[in-house]
Amino acid sequence: MSQHGRDIVQNAWKAFATHEANQISAVFTEDAEWLAPLNNATAVALEGSGHIVGREAIVRFLADDFPRFFAHDVTVTFHGIYADGDHVIVEETMTATLANGNHYSNDYCFVFELRDGLIHRVREYMDTARGHRMVFG
Repeated sequence: MSQHGRDIVQNAWKAFATHEANQISAVFTEDAEWLAPLNNATAVALEGSGHIVGREAIVRFLADDFPRFFAHDVTVTFHGIYADGDHVIVEETMTATLANGNHYSNDYCFVFELRDGLIHRVREYMDTARGHRMVFG
């Protein structure tokens, strides 16, 4: 299952990059959750929450909110993808130009929990202080 889980997450990342709602929706369970640190810069700037519940809400964030906030030159550099059964860990650095013109660069760790070949839960970790400096100056 480890390689299969790794493939699921790699394909999901390709779907995220399209910002196409149908492609993104296809990789999540209906009751999926995305948990990020409370009051992270993206959530604060978008007046949202660090805890997104349900496939529809996650799709809306990835298809609509994310590309509106991270406006240009989004690049993801993967440093490692590790899988063990239904758990996949991704280490990456994301850079972008924000809608306000600021440059953004931060390191992330994502823990994906899979269920029946779909993403059921995502736990996102990043340097929140660094994110706030880049977003808000």
